[in-house]
Amino acid sequence: MLQTRELFESVTTATPLSSELLAQIVDVLAECEQAVTACAAGMLAEKDADELRAAISQDQDCADVTAATRRVLTRGSSHDPALLTAQVQACLIACRRSHDLCEQHTRHHEHCRLCADATGRAADTCREVLVALGSQGL
Repeated sequence: MLQTRELFESVTTATPLSSELLAQIVDVLAECEQAVTACAAGMLAEKDADELRAAISQDQDCADVTAATRRVLTRGSSHDPALLTAQVQACLIACRRSHDLCEQHTRHHEHCRLCADATGRAADTCREVLVALGSQGL
């Protein structure tokens, strides 16, 4: 995270978030995106993949939403707090839903446990960002 924070501190864009919180959310979302992508692939390889269909789909959605959120936050060019808030709220929803579904499978699939951990951290960090943006977390 130190490298990410240093990068944000070297850029002169106006953002309502501190460089530390911005670096934290960007790093946590990158980890989450990787975890949900790997988990979806892992579930597809399981013998019971048909039973995991909802979780696979949610992980794929979560990967797309976290990637988009990370890019919007990394640019730091949005002067529209409502847009940032809506994007982070969408990310929080996607992470929570993925977490809830994968958590149901943690006893049987290690990738689901790792995914649930990553999505839980991402949801918590999204809540922190929403507080910093002056919005209510979901």
